[in-house]
Amino acid sequence: MLFAPPQRIATTVFARVPDRLRRARRTDWADANRGGLHADCFLEGPSFDRDGNLWVTDIPNGRILRVSPAGEFELIAEYDGEPNGLKIDRDGRIFLADYKNGILRLDPRSGTVEPVMPRRHSERFRGPNDLVFAGNGDLYFTDQGQTGLHDPTGRVYRLTAAGRLECLTDRVPSPNGIALSPDEKTLYIAVTRANAVWRMPLMPDGFPSKVGNFLQLSGGVGPDGIAVLASGGVAVCHVGLGAVWLFGPTGEPEWRVDSCAGHGTTNLAFGGADRRTLYVTESESGQILKADLPVAGLGLYSHA
Repeated sequence: MLFAPPQRIATTVFARVPDRLRRARRTDWADANRGGLHADCFLEGPSFDRDGNLWVTDIPNGRILRVSPAGEFELIAEYDGEPNGLKIDRDGRIFLADYKNGILRLDPRSGTVEPVMPRRHSERFRGPNDLVFAGNGDLYFTDQGQTGLHDPTGRVYRLTAAGRLECLTDRVPSPNGIALSPDEKTLYIAVTRANAVWRMPLMPDGFPSKVGNFLQLSGGVGPDGIAVLASGGVAVCHVGLGAVWLFGPTGEPEWRVDSCAGHGTTNLAFGGADRRTLYVTESESGQILKADLPVAGLGLYSHA
């Protein structure tokens, strides 16, 4: 099916990881996920706190960084881990999807990192990637690991506010970004190795049925971070293509946000008073890009 070409939106550089915080060294994560390249940083998980600071993760170096509204970086925590997704609770505590250690929690004041759900039934996760809060405090997260079309056993979990862990599916070839529709009746999953975004309807009992493709992309590596627009549309970071696609509620492409830096557009967050400024982690260059949008992002759980 053919659609009209999406309108193009340009980006500018908001902030760059300063040289003093870059570490060009070998890591196990980079060996497996960056072809052995010595990545001096790899940004992911952008999320805004109530003071307008943007929090990001640095996966290979096990670090959590805070970026001020002026674009200044500050190291908040460094530990033996590989943090990827990051979301903020309403009380200000920060939850992390850590590829190495499971689901963790960070105290933003002390920088202390503690386990929340490091493993399930004494078994380690494949490698958690991203997470999202529901309005009732339930936490959904993807367990990606090294899964793909050769091994379609990635998982999607829900950790309820009461502390119960529920597996929603264990047959996904590389589940990555995750987002909930405005009415929270649909879960969207970025399935990187299939170059697709799945739609997962949640039934009245909270479990999925009739899971299917919502978007089928092409080129690049595949979708990474995703987020939902206030309109019900979906914003998708397309790694390897250097773009963020903005799709309408029916899945029709409406805008393409172009990276002014590299092709590593890994994740995104909506900022500004009206949530019409898009911030994108460009992980190849260790920069954060921004763009003005004609549409608003969905309100944040942490700000409700």
